[in-house]
Amino acid sequence: MLKAVRSMLTITLSVAALTPIMHASNDFTGSASTVFVMTNDNLKNEVLAYRRLYNGSFALRGSFATDGRGSGGTTDPLQSQGSLTLSGDHNLLFAINAGSGTISSFRIVGGLPLLVDKEPTGGAFPVAVAEHNGTVYVLNAGGNGAIVAFRADGRGHLQEIPNSLTRLTATNSGGSSISVSPNGRTLVVIEKAPNNVDTFAIHPDGILGTVVINHSVTPGVFAGVFTPNGQLIVSENQPSSGTDTSSISSYTINTNGTLTAISQSIPTYGNGNCWNAITPNGKYVFVDNAGTATVAGFSVSSNGALTPINGTILSSDPEGTANLDLATSGDGKFLYTLDSGVGAVSVYSINSDGSLVDLGEIDGLPKTVGFNGIATL
Repeated sequence: MLKAVRSMLTITLSVAALTPIMHASNDFTGSASTVFVMTNDNLKNEVLAYRRLYNGSFALRGSFATDGRGSGGTTDPLQSQGSLTLSGDHNLLFAINAGSGTISSFRIVGGLPLLVDKEPTGGAFPVAVAEHNGTVYVLNAGGNGAIVAFRADGRGHLQEIPNSLTRLTATNSGGSSISVSPNGRTLVVIEKAPNNVDTFAIHPDGILGTVVINHSVTPGVFAGVFTPNGQLIVSENQPSSGTDTSSISSYTINTNGTLTAISQSIPTYGNGNCWNAITPNGKYVFVDNAGTATVAGFSVSSNGALTPINGTILSSDPEGTANLDLATSGDGKFLYTLDSGVGAVSVYSINSDGSLVDLGEIDGLPKTVGFNGIATL
């Protein structure tokens, strides 16, 4: 399905410009919020902030330098979910600089990011970051692979926790996702190469316990995200040699760190499902089938069981779109997907039954630049 509306105006990367770059249909109204997108530029990484106005249009509020370098590349060069992450209270924003091996911390002021700190991540090629109650965990995917932990104060200053460096299970294991359980007791890392879902107990001082390796019975694990009730939902980008091979699973994490399947390998009816986003109330999870340019949706029961919404596929994007990372708004009313290849962010409203209404695109992003990372207030 073609996007509802597409503006052809060019982005002007200036706070003062406030260039309107998306006009939605007349039924798109609501309170203002901000969408953050990371450029991942290999010379000067930046966070772009787009403000949703009360009339439903979007405006670029500005580009905000991370003081680091991204990886560059074209489509999905980081191969991860969570390279741009908001703190749980939405007061801080963390950006990964894969090219310079650093993490940048921003304080959100008036809905815009103010750079506060930048620190080395203690490893090579950082790709993802997770935060819980002021403890920040960074996943380094390159070389030996490692996790490092920081304390973030209320203003966003970072201090590495001594002796927090924890190695992954193998060299170049393809770390792609890191997340912390809602109770702050368990950290989960996805390692793509061995197809493992690793769990670590989190000690009170933020140090991680011994890894518990859970080998996925379904190939292609990529991203794991927790529901508010503490179940883990995993996107599975199964080999694309077939048609509509991707899937999604949900798990309970046992006290010993092992996983028990709740819903196993439910088809997403597309290829390239590597990302998922859960609404704040935990009722719905959406996934991007990047290989087939579709968005799929599932309802999530209180015990984590997954049920397809309206036949699973909720939206189809224009040919040539590689819809990558995605995020839901803080109020749970909107879904945004980062559309590489067409230089846009798709905007959807989320109905009460989990179905989506296509509201158009935030347009004008460079089409051949390796944008990675999206977060929303």
